[in-house]
Amino acid sequence: MKIYPIEAGNFKLDGGAMFGVVPKSIWNKTNPADSNNMIDIAATCLLIEDGDRLTLIDTGMGDKQNEKFFGYYYLWGDDSIDKSLKKHGFTRDDVTDVFMTHLHFDHCGGSIQWNKDRSGYEPAFKNATFWSNKEHWQWATQPNAREKASFLKENILPMEESGQLKFIERQGGAYQENSELDFGILFVDGHTDKQMIPHIKYQGKTLVFTADLLPTAGHIPLPFVMGYDTRPLLTLPEKKTFLETAAKEDFYLFLEHDAHNKVIKVKQTEKGVRLDEVYTFNEIFN
Repeated sequence: MKIYPIEAGNFKLDGGAMFGVVPKSIWNKTNPADSNNMIDIAATCLLIEDGDRLTLIDTGMGDKQNEKFFGYYYLWGDDSIDKSLKKHGFTRDDVTDVFMTHLHFDHCGGSIQWNKDRSGYEPAFKNATFWSNKEHWQWATQPNAREKASFLKENILPMEESGQLKFIERQGGAYQENSELDFGILFVDGHTDKQMIPHIKYQGKTLVFTADLLPTAGHIPLPFVMGYDTRPLLTLPEKKTFLETAAKEDFYLFLEHDAHNKVIKVKQTEKGVRLDEVYTFNEIFN
C-alpha cells in the first residue's frame, strides 16, 4: 500500500463561523484572520494505492459552480486534483473508488462535473465507485434548512443517477473495520449525521483522516467547535473520546482543512488533550 496527499484547492472561511462561541481574541492566535475575518482553509484529500485499487478520500469543491458562488470562498493558490494526481503519476480515470466522509460541497463537489456541452452533470471519475452510507445519504438528499446550502443536489444526485453509488453498511457501534475498503471507519454525528472518519493502517502506524471532526489544529480544545456543526453538544463528547484515543494509541492525524499543519499528533496534559507534534506528510510517510 502507498498513500499520497492530494491537494484539491484552498479557500477561506469566516473565522467566527469556524470557531463558534470561542472569541476571536483566542482563536486568532492559532488561525489568524485577514481583514475580512477570513481564515485559511485547505481541501487536502488522500489517495490510497493498494494493488489495482486506487481510492480517493474526499474531492474538494470542484470547479463547476459559478463565479458568484466561489466569490464567497476567496479561492487562493493554484492546487487542483488533476495537478496533484499527475504529480504522483495518476489521472482521474485511474481512480477506482471515491470515498466521501460526508456530502457537504467542500468535501464532495469535485466528484461531479459538467458534461461536455454543459447541459447536465456527470461523474468526474468515470471508472470509480462512489461510497457514502444510507443514513447520511438520506440526511443529505432531504436536507434540513440549516444545512441545505451545504448539500447541493448537483453534487449529490448524479452519483446515484450514474449507477456508480454504493453504501457502506453500518454494523453497529461507532467504529467498525470495513471489508469493502482498506480502512476502518468511525461514525460521528455532531457535525452532520453519520460523517465517516477513515482510520488507515499504514507503515506500522494509524493515520486518521479527521475531516470535519477536527478541521484544524486550532480546534483541538474541546469547546472549540464549529458554528457549522448541527449538534455541537454531541461534537463535544465525540471529539473528547476521539482525541483521548488518538493520544493513547499514538495516532497520526491528517487534517483535511488545515492549510498550515498537515499531520499532527496529540498528547494528554493536565488541561486535556493538546497538540504535541506537527509534521509534513513526507516526514512521517515515504
